[in-house]
Amino acid sequence: MIYVFKTSVDTKSKLELAATVLQELPPDASWNFDLEDCDNILRIDSEIEISELLLQNNIFDCIELE
Repeated sequence: MIYVFKTSVDTKSKLELAATVLQELPPDASWNFDLEDCDNILRIDSEIEISELLLQNNIFDCIELE
């Protein structure tokens, strides 16, 4: 399943911090940021539900988009 989030990650340094959270995802999950998008989109492809982990992190803000 592909999850899409609007985030507060808007610089490479924030992306490096966010990566520490994203490394906690299951090994088969893949993710990428689109920092050129006005919403700083994070896309995650994962077989398991990952929304809770991201919404409760203390590193960056994110809102799941539908």
